[in-house]
Amino acid sequence: MDYVEQMNSSLGMNGLLNIFIALFCIGFSWWALQELQLERILKRPRGMQAKLLQILLSIALGYQVAKFIIDYFHWSTWLPGMF
Repeated sequence: MDYVEQMNSSLGMNGLLNIFIALFCIGFSWWALQELQLERILKRPRGMQAKLLQILLSIALGYQVAKFIIDYFHWSTWLPGMF
């Protein structure tokens, strides 16, 4: 039973770490997207739809960056198995 509890705790911590990485990357993407000049592209850059578009873009970009970081960490843990 101790092994199962340890495994669940490890998975829980891993899940929590992944959530924090994803939220950090989404926030970082939001910050980076603030530099885009959406006024040149959108009809109403100050409208609600423009803000929603910026939120969706930051989520999509942040998720992809977070997925890359998480995958990179997983891949790096597999490397000792080669040697």
